[in-house]
Amino acid sequence: MEVYGLLASGYGNWPIIKQIAWILGQVMNGIYNVLSAIGIENIGICIIIFTVIVYTFMIPLTIKQQKFSKMSAVMQPEIQKIQKKYEGKKDQASMMKQQEEIQLVYEKYGTSMSGGCLPLLIQMPILFALYPVIQNIPTYVRGVREVYMPVVEQIMATDGFQSIMEKIGEASPILMNPNSYDYSQASTLVNVLYKFQDATWGKLLDQMPGITDIAHSTMEQVTHLNSFLGINIGEQPLTMLTQAFHDFSITGMILAIIIPVMAGLTQFISVKLQPQPASSGNDKDNPMMNSMKTMTYTMPLISVVFGFTLPAGLGLYWAASALVRCVQQLVVNRYLSKKSVEDIIAENQKKAAKKREKKGTSAKEINRMATTNTRNVGASSEKKSQITESEREEKINKARQMGQNAKPGSLTSKANLVSRYNSGQTTQLPVEEEEEKGSAKKKNSRKKK
Repeated sequence: MEVYGLLASGYGNWPIIKQIAWILGQVMNGIYNVLSAIGIENIGICIIIFTVIVYTFMIPLTIKQQKFSKMSAVMQPEIQKIQKKYEGKKDQASMMKQQEEIQLVYEKYGTSMSGGCLPLLIQMPILFALYPVIQNIPTYVRGVREVYMPVVEQIMATDGFQSIMEKIGEASPILMNPNSYDYSQASTLVNVLYKFQDATWGKLLDQMPGITDIAHSTMEQVTHLNSFLGINIGEQPLTMLTQAFHDFSITGMILAIIIPVMAGLTQFISVKLQPQPASSGNDKDNPMMNSMKTMTYTMPLISVVFGFTLPAGLGLYWAASALVRCVQQLVVNRYLSKKSVEDIIAENQKKAAKKREKKGTSAKEINRMATTNTRNVGASSEKKSQITESEREEKINKARQMGQNAKPGSLTSKANLVSRYNSGQTTQLPVEEEEEKGSAKKKNSRKKK
């Protein structure tokens, strides 16, 4: 999840994500204003409360996804049997038949192939939109932005400020490419300054000594906003750890590693608490099992690595979100433990039936109509057979009468003569019939010879 967030953090202006980020930004701004009104101005506390609120609203999606995971553990053996049945068959007919049989398994358990993907697809834009808000708090929180505005005004009043800020901004730890950001805008400078660390402020003051006083005043306010349990969440833990080693400060070392370690540990616990796919005896054939095993150990390590190299505020968010997920997972596990697989199947089937009724005829009605139609087909066939038997003689008699009244020389009259000749009623055929019969006799005699 953290890797997706890091990738998403550069795409905060994408459609949908941008709109969701704006909504989440308003939530963050409201949290800051409420805390500020009671005398608490701390970005770290805002991040924690913000994380709790967002993940609480996503609990229904989490429950739905966990239900699907529980159902998947039951369905997977049946699906694997179908896959083995068609293993090696790549023709279109076999692949379509395999897909149909797998779909029947999902229908049997009252779910669908997209049942597990849909909650995740809904969550992903929200999770993607979280990171721009966390990384660029001044963009969304007016109170934080106002802290930086006095020094920004002084910077913009300095000759050549744009080129100076561009050189500082494109380097680490800012990494805001001037080709992508307009350094002539105050909003851009605020976002750049928000990512400043102590050493970065020193570089700025070396090139703009005229803003020293206002810069120190801003740094004090920012330190107050970013201080969380003695940790400056605007600094990189790796930088803090290097400084602690330089100063031989044990306390500094502990404070530097606590957030990355907490991020990795809580991530590990969160993954372990999630329902594990049922083992089929051969885990190589179970991609879900392999995926879960990989995530269990790789994601916490990634969290620790990035927790050291990125601002501590982002690591704090990871730790807080993982901790919230742990609590949620315990609640969800307890809730689902009271529900058997049969209960979940029954609920899924009821929901599927309601969806069918909304689209049209209910399942019961379809079955009734199908039975009725089948009976009607049999009844109509039987009735048709009875009518044919009762009227057959009458139709035959009518046909005979029409044949007797046929005009001389017509096909019907000739057919009547042939019929009478064959039955012995007459010994004379029309000229054409006599000739045809004679030629037929000659052919037969030749064959006999």
